[in-house]
Amino acid sequence: MNASQKEECVRRYGELLPCMADYITDYAKSKPKETAIIEYNTGETVTWKKFDTSVSAFAAKLLSMGLKKGDIVATSLPLLKEHVYLMYACYRIGVIVAPLDLRLKTKEIQACMEKMQPKAYFFLGKTPVADFRPIIADVMTTSPSIRHWIQFQKEEDLIMEGATGIGAFARDIKKVFLLSLLTGSVKKARRAVTKRDPALIIFTTGSTGSPKAALLCHENILVQNIGLGVGFEMSDGDRMLINLPPSHVGCVTEQLATTIYGGGVAVILHIFDPEKSLAAIQEHRVTMLGQIPALFNMEWRLPSYDTYDLSTLRFAIYGGQAVSREFLEKMSRMAPQIGTGLGLTETAGFCTYTDPRASVDDLVKGIGYDMPLCPISVRDGMKTDGTAGPEKEPGRVGEICFSGPQVFLGYLNDDDKTAQTISRDGFCYTGDLGYYDDDGLHFAGRSKLVIKPKGYQVYPEDVENHIANKLMGAVTAVACIGVEHNIWTEAIMAFVEVADGAAVTADDVIAACQDISSYSRPSHVVILGTGTLPLNRVAKTDYMVLKDMAKKVLSDLRAAGQWDAA
Repeated sequence: MNASQKEECVRRYGELLPCMADYITDYAKSKPKETAIIEYNTGETVTWKKFDTSVSAFAAKLLSMGLKKGDIVATSLPLLKEHVYLMYACYRIGVIVAPLDLRLKTKEIQACMEKMQPKAYFFLGKTPVADFRPIIADVMTTSPSIRHWIQFQKEEDLIMEGATGIGAFARDIKKVFLLSLLTGSVKKARRAVTKRDPALIIFTTGSTGSPKAALLCHENILVQNIGLGVGFEMSDGDRMLINLPPSHVGCVTEQLATTIYGGGVAVILHIFDPEKSLAAIQEHRVTMLGQIPALFNMEWRLPSYDTYDLSTLRFAIYGGQAVSREFLEKMSRMAPQIGTGLGLTETAGFCTYTDPRASVDDLVKGIGYDMPLCPISVRDGMKTDGTAGPEKEPGRVGEICFSGPQVFLGYLNDDDKTAQTISRDGFCYTGDLGYYDDDGLHFAGRSKLVIKPKGYQVYPEDVENHIANKLMGAVTAVACIGVEHNIWTEAIMAFVEVADGAAVTADDVIAACQDISSYSRPSHVVILGTGTLPLNRVAKTDYMVLKDMAKKVLSDLRAAGQWDAA
């Protein structure tokens, strides 16, 4: 960020409202008839006045159910406008909302419920795509804390035993809302909410381990909104396409919350669909979108891609994973401005930002700069007393850390994991390795994924990027992991996803690595078909699954005498 942007961040922080839902109320007063939300799937438009009223109505209903500040409400819903109302209703009265991934299976949901002990659960029933009721039935048997089971299902005959249909839930909501205006119940609950009160639970995606319940407060999220809004020059004239799942910070804290904070228009899709995403940009004249690389690729591969008018797009943002120069060049043809940054659940989203006018060459160099409200530091590991390690010199690789009011409150009911992540003196250890210099932050990989063949330290991303660049156009994805080796302790195994129509062999990959250090070269290459590299729930490379796959490969190699040689 430049000096004026940094000053603007500090200025906005001084004017920060304590509750995320307060911004809806402000805009409902200053521009009540202007559009706040466009729901692409239904074609419905929601004004700021309607938005504010709906949030208060949902808040009144939650209070009438006996929910209070500090209680947890879990949801398994797509990005419906009613889901947005519900989330902001929780924010307004101090209830903590926890949107869960719709792809979670029974045991995963049960583990989440055991961790959170929610008082209410809003979920899908039978849909044209899937019937969620068998999973919910199993969850019901193991979740005694949940007093209210609200099924988003219009058909009365499909409502589960023990659940309340959304129709019955909403039947008296107008009456309850009007009564709340007389009693002042919602306003009273709102006055008890402060900026450091917990507001949102997001489960980490677990690319290197089991998911954890990250607890975010209003201030965490709003500071991130300041950074994203200033860093990428967002304004109330922007229309943001939001097509990510509500279970991820990319949706709820970055795109949705920043758009609401800034007074722009949120164009929401219930569930990601590449065709509908492009159609929404064209139909509703979207100016901004942010996606993970996999979603951009899905859109670009559509035969109809070139038929869509995307001329209103001014800014396209990617995040979540490193990309190739070829990818960046495609992005630059999609929108005149492109950008990225490091985003973390534990910082409620983005914590570094590339220059809005950055070129492809600039974006290749680094992944952005920090802001004064969430300063970066690159450090040694945490000390045994729980304080942060000493700061590294510029350009030296170390643990990437952040501090300030954007750092999350901790992991819910997990003091040990929290202490391993947030030092006693307030530094958040991201688990990422990298260095910081005049070109910004440079990512070296996950500290848990560093490979140490022959005693050397190899960052997987360096090898992955090398292979991807050398075989540009012929491979679509590369992932490298460390595998046990009886002589070298660890050796590198590369998984290479080949593009449709391309012919790439393991020997080709090995040959492409001849110009890097011998200890950095893969000892074995697994060739995968297009779209078969395992991804986690937010479409990042799932290294845990790769490690499981590698066990079988390793067993076969050892049986054939093709591993453990010096």
